[in-house]
Amino acid sequence: MFLSKNISSFLILLISTLFLFSSCEKKDPEPINEQELITTVTYTLTATGKPTVVLSFKDLDGDGGNAPVLVGGTLAPNTVYSGSLNLLNELKSPAENITKEIEEENKEHQFFFSATVGSNGGLNVSVAYDDTDGTNPVGLKTKVTTGAASQGKLRVTLLHGPNKSAAGVSDGNSANAGGETDIEVEFDVTIE
Repeated sequence: MFLSKNISSFLILLISTLFLFSSCEKKDPEPINEQELITTVTYTLTATGKPTVVLSFKDLDGDGGNAPVLVGGTLAPNTVYSGSLNLLNELKSPAENITKEIEEENKEHQFFFSATVGSNGGLNVSVAYDDTDGTNPVGLKTKVTTGAASQGKLRVTLLHGPNKSAAGVSDGNSANAGGETDIEVEFDVTIE
């Protein structure tokens, strides 16, 4: 009787333990969405009756090593250009299309554009968003409006994980955006 009582107690304890462990749900770890490696940025600007302008950045050895190759451009004054950004990781073969990743994860990305202000007044250009993630701007598509003749640098910054609802962010001001910089490039631009 004592032996069967101990065996019964042991079986109850064993079944309870198995039930306890089998009912615990094993959670899969959250996937880490790493920053994109971007080796190539092409910013194509088109306007009716004007030559197409292609601004480009290429850094095929990634961070460090050789300096990136930057190609600027010349824009016509008092003109509205349609802008289109294309980003690649050419360290992979075939090249990885980062633009598609940004389109798929558009709520987690936003481009910011700024023109330098120098002693000559800086670049006379403004950039407006021409695409959204359904609610907030992304910046793969833009409208670039030039003013009078000028020269300077056009900075393009891609942030990963910005707070798109923070003050000024939807207007293109990155000051309150937070997030991490995926890439930032400056193109030499002349308006003449």
